[in-house]
Amino acid sequence: MEESPIRVLLVDDHTVVRQGLRMVLSLEPDLEVVGEAADGREAVEQAAALRPQVVLMDLLMPVMTGVEATREIKTRHPDIEVVALTSVLEDRLVIDAVEAGAAGYLLKETGPETLFEAIRAASRGEVRLDPKAQKRLISEVRTPEMRESLTARETDTLRLLAKGLTNRDIAGELGIAEVTVKTHVSSVLSKLNLQSRTQAALFALKEGLTGLD
Repeated sequence: MEESPIRVLLVDDHTVVRQGLRMVLSLEPDLEVVGEAADGREAVEQAAALRPQVVLMDLLMPVMTGVEATREIKTRHPDIEVVALTSVLEDRLVIDAVEAGAAGYLLKETGPETLFEAIRAASRGEVRLDPKAQKRLISEVRTPEMRESLTARETDTLRLLAKGLTNRDIAGELGIAEVTVKTHVSSVLSKLNLQSRTQAALFALKEGLTGLD
């Protein structure tokens, strides 16, 4: 049976940007734009009404910023993934977006194929960050206070998670059940005092558990 297309919500305060994104995404049969929003508050409302799988979120907007909207969407709907798509590469903005729960951070200069892949990756719960943003985050991200040390298997899970693997892929790599991987991921986040897979991936990069691709 053919899979349903990935439902995408476009959020940007510039109409021409939304129109451009809609036109580009319409070229991909597995991506479907289900709605648009012109500010953060409208994004929160549309996310609740339309239940997209992925939100493409501009960060600098009126009424409510993209960071604030991301935080609220992730709090209300943890299953909705947010990819920040912005023209600004500012350290504080990058860090705030990831801490708010964004699964990806891309610059608007990103090529279409990279954008498509980031949306697909986010829908699978994977992490995708612009290389420039990734480097900024690794240099700036705060090492959390660890509640307790990770087990060897949890460290393996964290290393593979940082490479962008899904729980299913990690299970295949480690030869364990997918539900066990989910338990390991939850344990890793708890022990590292982190809120998201993206934050965990950045921690792994900063600590040298895996390298930049």
